[in-house]
Amino acid sequence: MNRILLAIPVLSAALWAQPLTYTIDPAHSSSDFAVKHMMISTVKGSFSKTTGTIVYDEKNLSASSVEATIDATSITTRVDQRDNHLKSPDFFDVAKFPTITFKSKQWYREGGALRIKGDLTIHGVTKEVVLDVDGPTPEVKGMGGARIGATATTKINRKDFGLTWSRPLEAAGGVLVGDEVTITIEVEASRKV
Repeated sequence: MNRILLAIPVLSAALWAQPLTYTIDPAHSSSDFAVKHMMISTVKGSFSKTTGTIVYDEKNLSASSVEATIDATSITTRVDQRDNHLKSPDFFDVAKFPTITFKSKQWYREGGALRIKGDLTIHGVTKEVVLDVDGPTPEVKGMGGARIGATATTKINRKDFGLTWSRPLEAAGGVLVGDEVTITIEVEASRKV
């Protein structure tokens, strides 16, 4: 009988355990990209405003989710002329499509690594992608709450999202802007405790 009574609090805690909800901290998060320029160098850029919500259940990944919004107008490559071109209708057309969004559909582990499958919407086009995730880190208490961090990466073909602008390089036989884009999302998220 004593064993049963001792087990009740443990079972009760397990049954009532809820996924933890975190808010992405835009001051400590960024969404970065890298793409080949003239087939010889890699241009890197960043969207400095990333917001959203992460619901995380370490014991039950099927109860986890993430929704993130990236402010496309916050793009920077440290070159004003290039940034303005990227914001134009030739690329992101931020006047018409001011945000990029990601909404998860499935969290799972593959070979010990965390993967998140979801819908990525860029330039009004939605495609399914898989994020390779390093993290989430263990919680750290501080700054008025509990915080976790993670890094997510994926590769896309920009043309799949309607970002088709480029120019041929006659001398090299290539193109000015590469098709493959590497995306890296650095996230710090917090919850109240």
